[in-house]
Amino acid sequence: MAYHTHGRLQIDATLADFINTAALPMTNINSVDFWDGFATLLAEFIPRNHVLLEKRDQLQAQIDQYHKEHPNEPFADYKAFLQKIGYLVPAPTDFTITTQDVDPELATMAGPQLVVPINNARYALNAANARWGSLYDALYGTDVLSQENGAEKTSSYNPIRGKAVISQARQYLNDIAPLTHGSHTDAVRYTLTPSGLLITLQDATQTTLAAPEQCVGYQGELNAPTAILIKHNGLHIELQIDANHPIGGVDPANIKDILVESALSTIMDCEDSVAAVDAEDKTLVYQNWLGLMQGTLSIAMEKNGKSLIRRMNADREYHGLNSQPIVLKGRSLMFVRNVGHLMTNDAILFDGQPIYEGIMDGVITSLIALHDLNRNSEFVNSRTGSIYIVKPKMHGPEEVKFSDDLFNAIEDLLSLKRYTIKIGIMDEERRTSVNLKACIEQAKARVVFINTGFLDRTGDEIHTSMQKGVFAPKAELKQRPWIHAYEQANVITGLHAGMSGKAQIGKGMWPIPDQMANMMSAKIGHPQSGANTAWVPSPTAATLHALHYHQVDVYAVQKTLNNSDFDGIDTILDIPLLEADRTLSSTEIQAELDNNIQGILGYVVRWVHQGIGCSKVPDIHNVGLMEDRATLRISAQHIANWLTHGVVTIAQIDETLARMAQLVDEQNTDDAEYIPMCPNYNAAIGFQAARDLIVLGTTQPSGYTEPLLHERRREMKATLA
Repeated sequence: MAYHTHGRLQIDATLADFINTAALPMTNINSVDFWDGFATLLAEFIPRNHVLLEKRDQLQAQIDQYHKEHPNEPFADYKAFLQKIGYLVPAPTDFTITTQDVDPELATMAGPQLVVPINNARYALNAANARWGSLYDALYGTDVLSQENGAEKTSSYNPIRGKAVISQARQYLNDIAPLTHGSHTDAVRYTLTPSGLLITLQDATQTTLAAPEQCVGYQGELNAPTAILIKHNGLHIELQIDANHPIGGVDPANIKDILVESALSTIMDCEDSVAAVDAEDKTLVYQNWLGLMQGTLSIAMEKNGKSLIRRMNADREYHGLNSQPIVLKGRSLMFVRNVGHLMTNDAILFDGQPIYEGIMDGVITSLIALHDLNRNSEFVNSRTGSIYIVKPKMHGPEEVKFSDDLFNAIEDLLSLKRYTIKIGIMDEERRTSVNLKACIEQAKARVVFINTGFLDRTGDEIHTSMQKGVFAPKAELKQRPWIHAYEQANVITGLHAGMSGKAQIGKGMWPIPDQMANMMSAKIGHPQSGANTAWVPSPTAATLHALHYHQVDVYAVQKTLNNSDFDGIDTILDIPLLEADRTLSSTEIQAELDNNIQGILGYVVRWVHQGIGCSKVPDIHNVGLMEDRATLRISAQHIANWLTHGVVTIAQIDETLARMAQLVDEQNTDDAEYIPMCPNYNAAIGFQAARDLIVLGTTQPSGYTEPLLHERRREMKATLA
């Protein structure tokens, strides 16, 4: 690597050139001041970061030793031990967050959230543009609608399925915008008057909206609208009217589509879904973030045999019924998720050593976000002048305090007013879950987001209690009381901290993108729990999940939960071990091993061999699952636990790895860029990485997969070069 030297800093030449010639211009910060300030910041925060990681290791060593020496300790003794060593800290007195200048997408609106790898420009643009989605397309192309009775999805348009789409969409309209009498199913004309929307039915009678104020605007002319804007539960839908359109022309009311306000926010991810291991990778991450902040990111693509350029969508403009113009955001509000506290990256060296990647991300992504604050784009991300950073994998309030202090220092470096940078706290580590109130309190002036994430949280659950005993089979962990207490306590704690109307309380991902019908049945539970956002795997899923926020008034639910008194700590600390009187059969053990190892190999081989950090990976039954490092962490830690306690052996693991490597290769035969593991799987770098994650799982910091994955990906890149 070629480095540019600036005092105690050495910056990779490619990254330095990007910062100096692309990121810094139009920020009113010169390069000398920036790099000098960066070095001063690193001198303070690198040692502090190191101390925090040492404390993680010290606590884990104490917990491991405790479980070995006290295998049958009473719960009260175990809890007292956690308090004694500082793992469980006293809860602070009641407080209310004071975060200000929060965009409405996060504070007062409830709806879906996307998470996408920022190094993939196509995914990033699709997510940014997923603020609005076609309900007709979402219904037509997914299993939400049955394919029975001639309604199959065919290569060309199926009018029978199209009719079913329109019928189902009208039923959703009845729920979202009910009429004083009659049904949208029977509507033959939608017209506007200065006082509101008038609907003509098949029997020639006319009706209006039961709540006339729901109709807020239109496009076209008042007496001949081309679009009608309706608002419900803070979200918008747009009825698109076009008698000359192939769909609108055969629709009795000439509706060609219904646009749904869908992904209110998107997390542009530098972390779990990204394979970024060196300066080349990090520079691409930052280039794409700059393209989003400057509104210049675009991709050339083919669609229906035509070449086109995809770029960010413009805002949507309407005439208001009150004669005032209405401008609605055409894009999702963007967070950027920085890397956590653990990893270092040699894209920048300080005194000759790689710096912590989380600090690097914090400084550079905030620098780039100045282009939005300075309005160096035709588009606006934050209308309130805020920068939104999600900070993952923090362990307890001390680490949140570190991030808060780091953001203070970054604001000073960039001459930003205090608390311009807002923080999203991922509640995905056990020490954060049991100290969540204290974590929020440490960032109470800038916190704008908390959420739960089952997979990373379970991976940390297993690693923390690795020496306690044998964990239950992986699928059963979701059914144990601790996980429900964790999910409930997260919402209640956030509400007690005053987050309703000021910040997001979120829930995790739906992992099966091809099963939208099941998602529609299951994921309504998230708004019903009081969460005002939840993750979805695609723009289509965002459009469908948005319907749940029309069915459930989340802020009304939050009001009913405000008086709940539940911290759930004792239940959360109930370790989900295999029942003492239960013996797993050899068939059950091998099935669990097959399932876990196939999933590990399927994900790791793409990560290491191809640099793909997130993708739809077929499971052992060929069901496509969205996989990232969080899913890998739980699977690897689960096998490591069973290996530690003698449920499985190294020989079983190796036999299963060899067998599953062949299966995974077969599942990827249609991928022209796939690099197979077989026949010489033992020499395949991806295979070696997967095996290391299992057999070295107990020694990995907090059970994280990043150190081994990064090492093997760099090895693979060198081999390919």
